[in-house]
Amino acid sequence: MIQSFADWLVYGLLGLDSASRLGGALDFFVYDTLKILLLLFLISSVMGVVNAYFPVERLRHYLQTHRLYGLQYLLAALFGAITPFCSCSSIPLFIGFVKGGIPLGVTFAFLITSPLVNEVAVAMFLGSFGLQATLVYVCSGIVLGCLGGMVLGRLRLDAYLTDWVREVQAHADAQTAHWEGGAVSFWQRLPVILADAWQIVRGVWLYVLLGIGVGALMHGFVPEGFFAQFMGRDNWLAVPLSVVLAVPMYANAAGIVPVVEVFVAKGIPLGTAIAFMMAVVGLSLPEATLLKKVMTWRLIAIFFATVASFIVLLGYVFNLVL
Repeated sequence: MIQSFADWLVYGLLGLDSASRLGGALDFFVYDTLKILLLLFLISSVMGVVNAYFPVERLRHYLQTHRLYGLQYLLAALFGAITPFCSCSSIPLFIGFVKGGIPLGVTFAFLITSPLVNEVAVAMFLGSFGLQATLVYVCSGIVLGCLGGMVLGRLRLDAYLTDWVREVQAHADAQTAHWEGGAVSFWQRLPVILADAWQIVRGVWLYVLLGIGVGALMHGFVPEGFFAQFMGRDNWLAVPLSVVLAVPMYANAAGIVPVVEVFVAKGIPLGTAIAFMMAVVGLSLPEATLLKKVMTWRLIAIFFATVASFIVLLGYVFNLVL
């Protein structure tokens, strides 16, 4: 329905050509903006219900005090793998996790894996590159999420969350404590939960517009062939260059698989192409813009640098084994 509305607005009402760069960019902007704002409201509402009825404080305490030998990161990464979100669409759920007080390293494991691995991309990857390459891609995406979450969790970066996050967390904790003190029905709680979800949307809508706007410009006006010239087999810096060049882009895994197939057909090593794909879907300027409401620039830089380093390493490993 959202895509149909975006198509009607851009191509029907405004009369732009669907084959034009401006039309494609504006359609992308309308669709992704509406989708992410709706996701943010729905997920914030669901997390509000969870905070009201389930012992999130106990889960938070359990994850922080029990030694699970990395299982919590694996579970978060697996949950990210089965959610069909792009990097920007994953952020509403990430905000929900942070709001609930789930440890930051665990939430990062989800945020890293969710855009990298989903069932549509896996199916397309299987059809394009075969079973072996698909298994390597899926397993490496999950491992990347686990390792990235572990590293970022060890760094204890909670101090670099923004004041807005702390206010949301404190409000959620105070509200849960108030509700636990008396018998309050679901229908009495629902208006408060929806109002809180709307407040979160109001707090981040500008960042959504800015982030998706950058992504729409890149989506509509940067030609695919621009990147291929830097990713050749003879360039030993091709893997890190492909990661750096991919960051300004914005697409989901299903949308970038055909581009990767074209790259490989032109002789670009599969490992370099996969590194480019992972950086496009897992790291992007629109994602950084959206995360700015939740994290300081220092935390965003640490997150991007950590994930980019792992992607570069995986790219070189893929070129050796694939």
